[in-house]
Amino acid sequence: MNCCKIKIIKMKTGFVLSLFTLFIVMACNMVTEKNKETNSPDISKAAERDDLSKDTIYNSKNLIIVRLSAHTYQHISFLNTNDFGRVSCNGMLVLKDNRAIVFDTPADDESSEELIKYVNQNLKSTIIAIIPTHFHDDCVGGMQAFNKHKIQSYASNKTIQFLKNKGNKYASLMKGFEDSLTLNVGKEKVIAQYFGEGHTKDNIIGYFPADSSMFGGCLIQELDATKGNLEDANTIEWPFTVLKLKRGFPNTTIIIPGHGKSGGKELLDYTETLFK
Repeated sequence: MNCCKIKIIKMKTGFVLSLFTLFIVMACNMVTEKNKETNSPDISKAAERDDLSKDTIYNSKNLIIVRLSAHTYQHISFLNTNDFGRVSCNGMLVLKDNRAIVFDTPADDESSEELIKYVNQNLKSTIIAIIPTHFHDDCVGGMQAFNKHKIQSYASNKTIQFLKNKGNKYASLMKGFEDSLTLNVGKEKVIAQYFGEGHTKDNIIGYFPADSSMFGGCLIQELDATKGNLEDANTIEWPFTVLKLKRGFPNTTIIIPGHGKSGGKELLDYTETLFK
Protein backbone atom coordinates (compact mmCIF):
# COMPACT_ATOMS: atom_id res chain seq x y z
CA MET A 1 0.00 0.00 0.00
CA ASN A 2 2.72 2.41 0.87
CA CYS A 3 4.55 1.53 -2.32
CA CYS A 4 1.45 2.39 -4.37
CA LYS A 5 1.06 5.72 -2.62
CA ILE A 6 4.68 6.53 -3.30
CA LYS A 7 4.27 5.69 -6.99
CA ILE A 8 1.15 7.87 -7.27
CA ILE A 9 2.91 10.76 -5.53
CA LYS A 10 5.90 10.42 -7.89
CA MET A 11 3.59 10.36 -10.93
CA LYS A 12 1.78 13.49 -9.74
CA THR A 13 5.07 15.20 -8.97
CA GLY A 14 6.44 14.31 -12.40
CA PHE A 15 3.28 15.57 -14.10
CA VAL A 16 3.46 18.87 -12.20
CA LEU A 17 7.15 19.28 -13.06
CA SER A 18 6.41 18.59 -16.72
CA LEU A 19 3.67 21.22 -16.76
CA PHE A 20 5.97 23.71 -15.03
CA THR A 21 8.78 23.03 -17.54
CA LEU A 22 6.36 23.44 -20.46
CA PHE A 23 5.15 26.75 -19.01
CA ILE A 24 8.74 28.04 -18.67
CA VAL A 25 9.61 27.08 -22.25
CA MET A 26 6.47 28.76 -23.61
CA ALA A 27 7.17 31.91 -21.59
CA CYS A 28 10.77 32.08 -22.84
CA ASN A 29 9.63 31.68 -26.44
CA MET A 30 7.13 34.51 -26.00
CA VAL A 31 9.83 36.80 -24.57
CA THR A 32 12.22 35.91 -27.39
CA GLU A 33 9.63 36.64 -30.07
CA LYS A 34 8.76 39.93 -28.34
CA ASN A 35 12.44 40.94 -28.31
CA LYS A 36 12.72 40.13 -31.99
CA GLU A 37 9.77 42.38 -32.72
CA THR A 38 11.24 45.18 -30.62
CA ASN A 39 14.89 45.01 -31.73
CA SER A 40 14.63 44.09 -35.41
CA PRO A 41 14.89 47.14 -37.69
CA ASP A 42 12.22 47.75 -40.30
CA ILE A 43 14.42 47.22 -43.34
CA SER A 44 11.80 48.33 -45.82
CA LYS A 45 11.33 51.68 -44.04
CA ALA A 46 15.09 52.19 -43.66
CA ALA A 47 15.58 51.62 -47.37
CA GLU A 48 12.98 54.29 -48.18
CA ARG A 49 14.77 56.95 -46.16
CA ASP A 50 16.82 59.35 -48.23
CA ASP A 51 18.16 61.34 -45.28
CA LEU A 52 20.13 58.77 -43.28
CA SER A 53 21.84 61.58 -41.41
CA LYS A 54 24.99 60.62 -39.55
CA ASP A 55 24.37 56.86 -39.73
CA THR A 56 27.43 54.76 -39.00
CA ILE A 57 27.20 52.03 -41.62
CA TYR A 58 30.59 50.38 -41.03
CA ASN A 59 32.82 50.19 -37.97
CA SER A 60 36.03 48.19 -37.51
CA LYS A 61 39.26 48.75 -35.60
CA ASN A 62 40.77 50.36 -38.72
CA LEU A 63 37.90 52.11 -40.45
CA ILE A 64 34.59 53.84 -39.79
CA ILE A 65 32.16 54.90 -42.52
CA VAL A 66 29.39 57.39 -41.72
CA ARG A 67 26.57 58.37 -44.07
CA LEU A 68 25.98 62.13 -43.84
CA SER A 69 23.43 62.63 -46.62
CA ALA A 70 21.87 60.90 -49.60
CA HIS A 71 25.16 60.50 -51.48
CA THR A 72 27.90 61.79 -49.16
CA TYR A 73 29.87 59.64 -46.73
CA GLN A 74 32.69 60.37 -44.29
CA HIS A 75 35.41 57.75 -43.95
CA ILE A 76 37.50 57.77 -40.77
CA SER A 77 40.80 55.94 -40.30
CA PHE A 78 43.69 56.19 -37.87
CA LEU A 79 47.30 57.31 -38.26
CA ASN A 80 50.03 56.73 -35.67
CA THR A 81 52.16 59.88 -35.35
CA ASN A 82 55.17 60.81 -33.24
CA ASP A 83 53.88 64.22 -32.19
CA PHE A 84 50.13 63.68 -31.79
CA GLY A 85 49.79 59.95 -31.07
CA ARG A 86 47.02 57.97 -32.81
CA VAL A 87 45.11 60.50 -34.87
CA SER A 88 41.74 60.00 -36.55
CA CYS A 89 41.81 61.08 -40.20
CA ASN A 90 38.82 61.91 -42.38
CA GLY A 91 38.06 61.60 -46.04
CA MET A 92 34.95 61.94 -48.19
CA LEU A 93 33.19 59.38 -50.34
CA VAL A 94 30.67 60.55 -52.94
CA LEU A 95 28.43 57.89 -54.43
CA LYS A 96 25.88 58.18 -57.24
CA ASP A 97 24.50 55.75 -59.81
CA ASN A 98 26.83 52.94 -58.65
CA ARG A 99 29.92 55.09 -59.16
CA ALA A 100 32.05 56.58 -56.40
CA ILE A 101 34.80 59.17 -55.94
CA VAL A 102 37.01 59.28 -52.85
CA PHE A 103 38.81 62.30 -51.43
CA ASP A 104 41.93 61.28 -49.45
CA THR A 105 42.85 57.66 -48.95
CA PRO A 106 42.36 56.14 -45.52
CA ALA A 107 45.55 56.30 -43.42
CA ASP A 108 47.13 53.07 -44.68
CA ASP A 109 46.73 50.28 -47.20
CA GLU A 110 44.86 47.96 -44.82
CA SER A 111 42.10 50.46 -44.07
CA SER A 112 42.02 51.49 -47.74
CA GLU A 113 41.42 47.88 -48.74
CA GLU A 114 38.51 47.79 -46.29
CA LEU A 115 36.99 50.91 -47.82
CA ILE A 116 37.35 49.64 -51.38
CA LYS A 117 35.87 46.26 -50.45
CA TYR A 118 32.90 47.84 -48.64
CA VAL A 119 32.10 50.17 -51.55
CA ASN A 120 32.30 47.31 -54.04
CA GLN A 121 30.47 44.62 -52.09
CA ASN A 122 28.07 46.46 -49.80
CA LEU A 123 27.35 49.67 -51.66
CA LYS A 124 27.47 47.85 -55.02
CA SER A 125 29.53 50.64 -56.55
CA THR A 126 32.81 51.10 -58.38
CA ILE A 127 35.36 53.69 -57.27
CA ILE A 128 36.40 55.63 -60.38
CA ALA A 129 38.76 58.16 -58.77
CA ILE A 130 40.88 58.87 -55.70
CA ILE A 131 41.83 62.52 -55.07
CA PRO A 132 44.33 63.35 -52.29
CA THR A 133 43.84 66.90 -51.03
CA HIS A 134 47.50 67.50 -50.16
CA PHE A 135 50.80 65.64 -49.94
CA HIS A 136 50.83 64.57 -46.27
CA ASP A 137 50.64 60.90 -45.26
CA ASP A 138 47.09 61.19 -43.91
CA CYS A 139 45.95 61.85 -47.50
CA VAL A 140 48.05 59.37 -49.48
CA GLY A 141 48.89 56.60 -46.99
CA GLY A 142 46.72 54.07 -48.83
CA MET A 143 47.73 54.83 -52.41
CA GLN A 144 49.20 51.36 -52.92
CA ALA A 145 45.79 49.76 -52.32
CA PHE A 146 44.03 52.08 -54.77
CA ASN A 147 46.74 51.54 -57.37
CA LYS A 148 46.47 47.76 -56.88
CA HIS A 149 42.77 47.99 -57.82
CA LYS A 150 43.63 50.16 -60.84
CA ILE A 151 41.70 53.15 -59.53
CA GLN A 152 42.78 56.34 -61.26
CA SER A 153 44.32 58.97 -58.99
CA TYR A 154 44.11 62.73 -59.53
CA ALA A 155 45.97 65.50 -57.70
CA SER A 156 46.94 69.12 -58.15
CA ASN A 157 50.22 69.69 -59.92
CA LYS A 158 51.57 71.17 -56.68
CA THR A 159 50.69 68.00 -54.76
CA ILE A 160 52.27 65.78 -57.40
CA GLN A 161 55.49 67.79 -57.27
CA PHE A 162 55.65 67.66 -53.46
CA LEU A 163 55.09 63.90 -53.55
CA LYS A 164 57.83 63.45 -56.13
CA ASN A 165 60.16 65.48 -53.92
CA LYS A 166 59.40 63.02 -51.10
CA GLY A 167 60.11 60.06 -53.38
CA ASN A 168 56.51 58.84 -53.52
CA LYS A 169 56.43 56.22 -56.28
CA TYR A 170 52.73 56.72 -57.02
CA ALA A 171 53.05 60.42 -57.87
CA SER A 172 53.98 59.69 -61.47
CA LEU A 173 50.74 57.72 -61.92
CA MET A 174 48.53 60.65 -60.93
CA LYS A 175 46.73 62.84 -63.44
CA GLY A 176 47.46 66.44 -62.60
CA PHE A 177 45.44 69.65 -62.72
CA GLU A 178 46.28 73.27 -61.98
CA ASP A 179 43.58 74.96 -59.90
CA SER A 180 40.39 72.95 -60.43
CA LEU A 181 39.13 69.59 -61.62
CA THR A 182 35.57 68.50 -62.40
CA LEU A 183 34.64 64.83 -62.68
CA ASN A 184 31.29 63.12 -63.14
CA VAL A 185 29.94 60.60 -60.68
CA GLY A 186 26.88 59.18 -62.38
CA LYS A 187 25.03 62.22 -63.73
CA GLU A 188 26.35 64.60 -61.07
CA LYS A 189 29.52 66.69 -60.93
CA VAL A 190 32.24 66.49 -58.30
CA ILE A 191 34.66 69.39 -57.97
CA ALA A 192 38.21 69.56 -56.61
CA GLN A 193 39.49 73.11 -56.26
CA TYR A 194 42.44 75.10 -54.98
CA PHE A 195 41.68 78.38 -53.17
CA GLY A 196 45.10 79.23 -51.75
CA GLU A 197 47.63 78.28 -49.11
CA GLY A 198 46.76 77.31 -45.55
CA HIS A 199 47.59 74.01 -43.87
CA THR A 200 49.98 73.43 -46.78
CA LYS A 201 50.87 75.22 -49.99
CA ASP A 202 48.93 72.66 -52.03
CA ASN A 203 45.75 72.03 -49.99
CA ILE A 204 42.60 71.67 -52.09
CA ILE A 205 38.98 70.95 -51.14
CA GLY A 206 36.32 68.63 -52.58
CA TYR A 207 32.77 69.75 -53.29
CA PHE A 208 29.64 67.87 -54.34
CA PRO A 209 26.97 70.38 -55.44
CA ALA A 210 24.09 67.86 -55.49
CA ASP A 211 24.35 67.43 -51.69
CA SER A 212 25.94 70.83 -50.95
CA SER A 213 28.65 68.82 -49.22
CA MET A 214 32.32 69.73 -48.88
CA PHE A 215 35.47 67.95 -47.85
CA GLY A 216 37.60 70.73 -46.40
CA GLY A 217 40.54 68.45 -45.66
CA CYS A 218 43.15 69.81 -43.29
CA LEU A 219 42.44 73.35 -44.50
CA ILE A 220 39.34 73.23 -42.27
CA GLN A 221 39.40 72.53 -38.53
CA GLU A 222 36.70 70.95 -36.42
CA LEU A 223 35.05 73.13 -33.78
CA ASP A 224 37.26 73.87 -30.75
CA ALA A 225 40.33 72.31 -32.40
CA THR A 226 43.80 73.76 -31.93
CA LYS A 227 45.86 74.88 -34.91
CA GLY A 228 47.40 71.43 -35.25
CA ASN A 229 50.41 70.60 -37.41
CA LEU A 230 51.89 73.84 -38.76
CA GLU A 231 55.11 72.40 -40.19
CA ASP A 232 54.16 73.23 -43.79
CA ALA A 233 51.51 75.86 -43.07
CA ASN A 234 51.05 79.44 -44.19
CA THR A 235 49.20 80.85 -41.20
CA ILE A 236 49.10 84.37 -42.66
CA GLU A 237 47.25 83.33 -45.82
CA TRP A 238 45.14 80.67 -44.12
CA PRO A 239 42.16 82.85 -43.03
CA PHE A 240 42.03 84.61 -46.42
CA THR A 241 41.97 81.24 -48.19
CA VAL A 242 39.02 80.15 -46.04
CA LEU A 243 37.24 83.42 -46.80
CA LYS A 244 37.64 82.81 -50.54
CA LEU A 245 36.32 79.29 -50.02
CA LYS A 246 33.23 80.61 -48.23
CA ARG A 247 32.53 82.98 -51.10
CA GLY A 248 33.21 80.29 -53.69
CA PHE A 249 30.67 77.81 -52.32
CA PRO A 250 28.17 79.85 -50.26
CA ASN A 251 25.47 77.15 -50.32
CA THR A 252 27.51 74.52 -48.48
CA THR A 253 25.58 72.78 -45.70
CA ILE A 254 27.77 69.74 -44.90
CA ILE A 255 31.49 70.11 -44.17
CA ILE A 256 33.95 67.35 -43.34
CA PRO A 257 37.22 68.62 -41.80
CA GLY A 258 40.52 66.78 -42.17
CA HIS A 259 40.24 65.55 -38.57
CA GLY A 260 37.39 65.42 -36.11
CA LYS A 261 33.62 65.88 -36.33
CA SER A 262 31.77 67.01 -39.41
CA GLY A 263 29.46 70.01 -39.27
CA GLY A 264 28.19 72.97 -41.25
CA LYS A 265 29.32 76.49 -42.12
CA GLU A 266 30.33 77.07 -38.52
CA LEU A 267 33.51 75.09 -39.25
CA LEU A 268 34.51 77.64 -41.89
CA ASP A 269 33.82 80.53 -39.52
CA TYR A 270 35.75 78.85 -36.70
CA THR A 271 38.79 78.12 -38.87
CA GLU A 272 38.87 81.65 -40.29
CA THR A 273 38.73 83.14 -36.78
CA LEU A 274 41.31 80.69 -35.41
CA PHE A 275 44.02 81.97 -37.76
CA LYS A 276 43.16 85.68 -37.82
